[in-house]
Parts: sequence; structure tokens; C-alpha cells
Amino acid sequence: MAYLIHLAILIAIYAILGLSLNLVIGYTGLLSVAQAAFYGLGAYVTALLLVDGGWNFFLAILVGMIASGIIALAIGLVLSKFGGDYYALASLGFGVILYSVFLNWQGLTNGPLGIPGIPRPNLFGFTFADNFSFLILSLVIVLIVYVVSRFIVNSSFGRILRAIREDEQAIRVFGYETTYYKLVIFVIGAMMAAIAGALYAAYITYIDPSTFTVTESIFVIAIIILGGLASLRGTLIGAVFLVLLPEFLRFVGFPDEIAAQMRQAVYGLLLILLMLYRPQGFVGEYKL
Repeated sequence: MAYLIHLAILIAIYAILGLSLNLVIGYTGLLSVAQAAFYGLGAYVTALLLVDGGWNFFLAILVGMIASGIIALAIGLVLSKFGGDYYALASLGFGVILYSVFLNWQGLTNGPLGIPGIPRPNLFGFTFADNFSFLILSLVIVLIVYVVSRFIVNSSFGRILRAIREDEQAIRVFGYETTYYKLVIFVIGAMMAAIAGALYAAYITYIDPSTFTVTESIFVIAIIILGGLASLRGTLIGAVFLVLLPEFLRFVGFPDEIAAQMRQAVYGLLLILLMLYRPQGFVGEYKL
């Protein structure tokens, strides 16, 4: 049972990450590879405030969101000068830069040794010390993020985001300043990713830079592509699928000496087949 609760918490964390990125890629068409950077920023800010400052977890999350939003605003202003593949490359560069900061700013982040001893959340004297209570907290936060995301995509703001995705030049003809909309959704996505980072830090009680690499961003992109671009429900499905699939492969009877390699090979093959025969994802609206 503890194992299933652990997987459910990971699914909740990746669901938040997927929702945050789907707003940027799925609904707006901006291919960002920087989500792991904001994920890490939220985790580090929260961890530092909890460990060094003794802050309350929920206040620390708020500060982490604000910090990610400010950094995203600065980076978004730079990224707004790019489009298409150049946007992806520039966002990738930002992710690499922030990873290097996590790794090398040892006076603040403790470098590759990471930050241990992160306390669990506490609310009105109740500590979410056991994993089941932490799962409940995670699910509540996922629900809040989902409802906010649904509100955004169903609003007039969300309709403009879709229009930008379909034909940015056409929407500009009608007088919309698309740079503003792209910047706002990029900041919102970054702040949501910071929430996932804070949850991860408090759950594992330890963070280090290896968790927040470009590979993590690619994994989140895979979640939203396989679940479905421009589909919030698809994002949840994608998170469940990609978190559970490697776990299912653990129970396949591969020979012990090649089990790890075979699991990775089968995992990659399944992803390739899904991309070939279901490129719009399980319930997606369009193809990337």
C-alpha cells in the first residue's frame, strides 16, 4: 500500500508539472524546454526557506511561486524575441543555466550535495508526516491547479491563446498584442511548476541538482504529448501512464543481468510506437 501511495504522490507532482506546461505548449504553441528549471527553482526556494528560515511550508510555496514568476518574466521578455525552434533552443539554454546555478552556487544550494532534512508541511499544528496525509494534500493542490487551468483555458484569455497557437499573425491583425499574452501564460506556467517543485522537496525531504535537468523537462513534454496537447484531462492521463509504465516493466520477467537495460529499451519502444500511431496523444486536440 505504501508503494502505491508513493506512486500516487509522484503522479500528482507530475500532473501539476504537466498542467503547467500544457498551458504553454498545448494551448499557446510555445515549445518551452525550461519547465524543469522552474520546477527546481520552486523546490530550492521552498527548501531553503524551510531549512534555513524555519518558514511555514505554505508561505514558502508562495514565495517560491513569486520567485519563479519574476525569473520567468525576465526570461520571457528575452524569449519573446524568438519564435519556433529558436524559442525552444533559447528556453533550453535557460534550463541549462539554472541547472548550473543549482550545481555550482555551493554557498546557497550546497552544490551537488543538495539540501537534506527538508521538513514536511505543517498546517494549524497538523504535520503531513505520513505519506497518506501528504497524498491528500497533493491531490487537493492538483485539484486547485486543475480548476485554475480550466478557468484559464475556458476564458477569453484562453481563446486568444488558442488563436495565437493557430495563427499568431492573424490575431495580431485584430489588434491583440500577442507578446503580452505569451509572456503572461509563460509566467503562470512557471509559477505552477514551482508548486510542483515545492511539493517534491517536502515529500522527498531532500533535493539536489540532478533532479532538475533538461531530461526532466523532456519527460514532462512527453507527458503532455502522449496525454494530449491542449487537453487538461489528457495531461492527467499522461502523468498516470508515464509514471506507472516503468513500474509495470519492473514486473516483466527479463533476465536479471539485462533487466534494467531491457526495461529502458521497451519503455523507449512503447513511446515511439505511441508517437507513430497516436501523435495527437490519447485525447489531444492537435499534433505538435
